[in-house]
Amino acid sequence: MKAILGGKEYNIEENAKEQGSFSVNGKKLSIDSYLPKKGALHILYNNHSYNAELVGYNSEEKLISLKVNNSRYDIKLKDDTDELLERLGLGQKHNKVQNIKAPMPGLVLDIKVKAGDAVKKGDALLVLEAMKMENIIKAPGEAVVKKVNAEKGKPVEKNQVLIEME
Repeated sequence: MKAILGGKEYNIEENAKEQGSFSVNGKKLSIDSYLPKKGALHILYNNHSYNAELVGYNSEEKLISLKVNNSRYDIKLKDDTDELLERLGLGQKHNKVQNIKAPMPGLVLDIKVKAGDAVKKGDALLVLEAMKMENIIKAPGEAVVKKVNAEKGKPVEKNQVLIEME
């Protein structure tokens, strides 16, 4: 498995024969550790004590956020499958957003983007009123707005293409 921290890649291999033994970039390391509570780990390494706490984990992006002795670290994980997909040009970065469709019938209250805008995952695209509630339609991934088919103040039907992406 590989871990990417601060732009630097580390190759990590566990030694199944010895508990607490593994290698990082070919250098063998041995640690003593215990779990004081769920999501926390106390580590002893080279006569130093470290308290590690899991802050967050995004399984879709394989991203771990750890706090070690009150310093936060964001670590990207890569396994053999990720490496193979990258070599074949099929990595996650190539997932393409095509069209944004209306999840329900409603009225377009506001449009936040225009043709040519680059959007990231989670960016607000438009506001749709349905059943007296305002729903913010967000980008499911990175893309560029090709065409906006919706018009402010106009009704839309379920599954109607609101925004075309490229």
